[in-house]
Amino acid sequence: MPYGSRRFLRLSTNSWPLVALCVLGCAGADADLPADFAVIAIENGPVTLDPRFATDATGNQIGELLFDGLTRVDDQGRYHPDLAADWSNPDPVTYEFHLREGFRFSDGTPVRAVDVKATFDSIRDTSSTSPKRSALAPIESIDVPAPLSVRFHLREAFAPFLDLTTLGVMPAARVAAAPAPIREPMGSGPFRLVEFSPDERIVLARAPSELQRSRLAGVVFQVIPDGLVRLLEFKRGRVDVIQNAVDPDSIEWASRLPHAQVLTTPSTNFQYLGLNLREPPLADVRVRRALAHALDTRGLIRSVLRGLATPATGLLPPGHWAYSADGPVYAYDPKRAKALLDEAGYVDPDGDGPRPRFRLSYKTTTVDLRKRIAEVIQQQLARVGVALDIRTYEWGTFYGDIRRGNFQVYSLAWVGVADPDIYFQTCHSSQVPPVGNNRGFFRDAEVDQLTERAQRTPDGEERRRYYVEVQKRVAEQLPVIPLWWPTNVAVVNRRLHGFELRANASLDSLRDAWIE
Repeated sequence: MPYGSRRFLRLSTNSWPLVALCVLGCAGADADLPADFAVIAIENGPVTLDPRFATDATGNQIGELLFDGLTRVDDQGRYHPDLAADWSNPDPVTYEFHLREGFRFSDGTPVRAVDVKATFDSIRDTSSTSPKRSALAPIESIDVPAPLSVRFHLREAFAPFLDLTTLGVMPAARVAAAPAPIREPMGSGPFRLVEFSPDERIVLARAPSELQRSRLAGVVFQVIPDGLVRLLEFKRGRVDVIQNAVDPDSIEWASRLPHAQVLTTPSTNFQYLGLNLREPPLADVRVRRALAHALDTRGLIRSVLRGLATPATGLLPPGHWAYSADGPVYAYDPKRAKALLDEAGYVDPDGDGPRPRFRLSYKTTTVDLRKRIAEVIQQQLARVGVALDIRTYEWGTFYGDIRRGNFQVYSLAWVGVADPDIYFQTCHSSQVPPVGNNRGFFRDAEVDQLTERAQRTPDGEERRRYYVEVQKRVAEQLPVIPLWWPTNVAVVNRRLHGFELRANASLDSLRDAWIE
């Protein structure tokens, strides 16, 4: 691969203590970079890029540039044609998609309906370990009536079905021979994968596609966990985009750089405090409500996030077609928190003394901002007599523990929430680890029934009424504690044109971006 004048750091995760010194003078650590490649700085590398297995935000963001699904969803949760030119729903349990001619995988082979069927079937197979297998359970069978037509037969009416059709499609021959994640998967997107070093960098190059030819020669996702180093690399012109990975205290400084533009937009992301309801204190809803009252979320947003967030009431953001604010809101009230803890039997053993009512372990990543947020939460809970032990981990270890339900307390964000069926995926009792995303092992018969009915209801208004009740019940039971809907922030090099900051934090505008 020819290289030009730009250069950037190749960093290993074992060298972070030395990284600032290298930025200032370790020329030997530099590696060449094509001048017409866009460089995106990211906090953590993805676990996998295989769309059948990718569940973390970074893996899905990069995957949008490598893969095409039958449909693509926008910021408002509306579905648009992608591989499919159109589709029909002749009866409540049948969907037929007609593919557009001209899509090709990065090896030049055309995309056909058999590839769609094989991708879905590889997840549905009983031997599959894909975390998306349970999501595809509503599919009874898939057939291919014509080379560019694929038909899905459902077990019963399933309202959120289109949400499944955003899955990235891969060649039939590859997925049939690989039930486990493929390290270097192939798609039909505008870019192809040329290097996958998840602890260092992921390199994409322009794919030989005539239908959706990229104006960028390539994109490099450079893993830089340290926030200061990310900004220094941006200042030196080695990074083009830092999205949602800029310390709030540094945004004003970055905005003064002559080559920088700062973009902001409200997001559809949802930051929350995850709780393991199998743990004795957290199994009691009074304790969960007490923790919610003990958190001064507005103060945290003001002091740590510099106002770049809005206090959240639940998964769905205001403006979403199914959003409701009918449920209870837990205002900051330490006195109420203490009373609830007393009522639950967790009496403070020494009043305002040092001994806690009980201790909890809080898992987070090594990212500095995440550690600072954890420390503020630790201080706030200490005021009501709850001790929080903060434990930090590299991203892969941390995320693996969360997915397995191996935690007491943690904080993460759901990125790009679109269909309200997210409540089934995160709150239904069938979705506990290892099969689903109900990571805190929440079980509630009413929520189960409501989310199941919503799935079987095609009428939008009736479906919304079910989700209004779901949101109210979940707010009452608090399987997770809502924190905030963050403001998306991107610092962008002015040489990169056409980059747009999406509400769902998608990076798909890189498909149409260019460098001058």
